[in-house]
Amino acid sequence: MITTFAAALNTGLRNAMEDDAKVVLLGEDIGKLGGVFRVTDTLQKDFGDNRVIDTPLAESGIVGTAFGMALRGYRPVVEIQFDGFVYPAFDQIVSQVAKIHNRTGGKAKAPLTIRIPFGGGIGAVEHHSESPEVYFAHTAGLRVVSPSTPADAYSMIRQAISLDDPVIFFEPKRRYWDKADVDFEGEPDLPLHKARVCTRGADVTVVAYGGTVATALTAAKIAAEEGHSLEVIDLRSLSPLDVDTIAESVDKTGRLVVVHEAPVFAGLGAEIAARVTERCFYHLEAPVLRVGGYDIPYPPAKLEKHHLPDPDRILAAVDRCLAA
Repeated sequence: MITTFAAALNTGLRNAMEDDAKVVLLGEDIGKLGGVFRVTDTLQKDFGDNRVIDTPLAESGIVGTAFGMALRGYRPVVEIQFDGFVYPAFDQIVSQVAKIHNRTGGKAKAPLTIRIPFGGGIGAVEHHSESPEVYFAHTAGLRVVSPSTPADAYSMIRQAISLDDPVIFFEPKRRYWDKADVDFEGEPDLPLHKARVCTRGADVTVVAYGGTVATALTAAKIAAEEGHSLEVIDLRSLSPLDVDTIAESVDKTGRLVVVHEAPVFAGLGAEIAARVTERCFYHLEAPVLRVGGYDIPYPPAKLEKHHLPDPDRILAAVDRCLAA
């Protein structure tokens, strides 16, 4: 069935709620309005306001409440309205949610999914286009994932909700309206922690996640016209990292470019570069290169196209790799 990324998420949430009465949704304007991006549209009407709960504008309170519900056996799914609004809840997430399993010697679980629309590309105002994923990937006790396609949006939200671990679920907001075929009846084709090889190639490996996967695939098409073969990998899981899939590819191509919207400095690309250098040192033909946002606060909407990675910047890094 052809559907949008947002509609695939909606169906995934609906099916999870149908399968388990303990699944509840909490967030600002997610009920009557259906969420800013309409991801939860009609769910309150169909499941009631005791399962799709419109909350006050208080992210710390939302996550704290959901955490308590998770400890009592529910499977809450929280929506943070925009990426830049997650910071008031940061202490709850990294100090409490992430640590409860270890703190209790494994006796307490926190089956809590926190949905965060992230990244730029929609011409939004300040605090609405952040890329805070590395803060959470750095925190032990959290799973951090980001789908890039409608099919993965559907399967990965179902997988995240079913886990007993807390999951930070980053949704690339500029992809909410992308359309693709989704099999709502089939089983997920990959475990939640596994990366996906989107296109096979022999010259350079390009790793991306979230909103930049489509950008990397566009770059691969252009490169093919120029006679270069790129292998594009969709990371999908940011923590844990599927280093095996990346290393297998780099052992073949000898070159790696990592792409993300977040600033390059201390970003996830740095961790990937270090891991690959350790694992694939004798196969590398060039330094691992990173393409990402600049080390600045997110720029005004009229300038964001210069900040976000585009095919030209990715191909420039590919050229540098091939020239090394």
